[in-house]
Amino acid sequence: MSAATTRSGSPRTPRATRTPDRLCAEAVDLAREAAEEAAAPGVVGAHIEVVAEGDRVVTHYFESKEPGYRGWRWAVTVTRASRAKNVTLDETVLLPGSDALLAPEWVPWSERLRPGDMGPGDLLPTEQDDLRLEPGYTGEDAPPPNSVLSEELEEHLDTEDAEIVTRTPARGTVAAVAEELGMRRARVLSRYGLHVAADRWDEAFGAATPMAQAAPASCESCAFLMPLAGSLKQAFGVCANEFSPADGRVVSLAYGCGGHSEAAIMPKPPRPAPPVFDSTAVDAFPLRPAKDSGSTTEPDDSFEDLGHS
Repeated sequence: MSAATTRSGSPRTPRATRTPDRLCAEAVDLAREAAEEAAAPGVVGAHIEVVAEGDRVVTHYFESKEPGYRGWRWAVTVTRASRAKNVTLDETVLLPGSDALLAPEWVPWSERLRPGDMGPGDLLPTEQDDLRLEPGYTGEDAPPPNSVLSEELEEHLDTEDAEIVTRTPARGTVAAVAEELGMRRARVLSRYGLHVAADRWDEAFGAATPMAQAAPASCESCAFLMPLAGSLKQAFGVCANEFSPADGRVVSLAYGCGGHSEAAIMPKPPRPAPPVFDSTAVDAFPLRPAKDSGSTTEPDDSFEDLGHS
């Protein structure tokens, strides 16, 4: 067999303690030649043990020195016919031992996918029975009385519009009514899908986060909170504060941060009054100081001019 043949299970163990056939147990050289022929040169190591698989059926185990296969063993099974002395080769395979390095268990891609893994051009299909989704409207193909229109009216509409080739959706169907009401979505979020989204958003931006624990107030009273539509508006909104760590994210009403609109209102700094310049009035300045100021005296009229130059 090819050297690439592997088995993911544990090495086979005998169901009961048996005595290996003497001739098969002595065929170590034959088993080594078969292992070296199947494997790359120099990767078959020492002989480990002999295990009896059945009557005149023996498996020889050899150590594997191939890189990347730590703990694996080459298993060569030999056998002989009844009353025959010639030992023949049965199979050669590389099997993992008890301490073998094995690849992790395969997981479907839908379970390996994580948020942020999808890039431009990637297509993420949803399953038909996705628990997060449910039909957006029902009764389109259901017969009366679950149908929107009676059976006679449906036949009349089909006869009236028989000449119309491109008619999507057809008149009188639930799809047509749903499109007119703005509900043209085949599937919408189920209750389970709403709960899953709510748990995910509350874990990222909820009341239990360190930011919310240290916030002065919750988002419920913040002016930067934009409410959502639908049933989730009772517990979530979108943050519109560019300085908040949750800007543009869906936050719980119990979340909060230091950017709360009413947490700290800064008063405006006082401004001095502007200077007033009166350029139209005239200021009177006396030529002599006032009499009661005491800075000078009035001239004495009792002295006469003697006419001296």
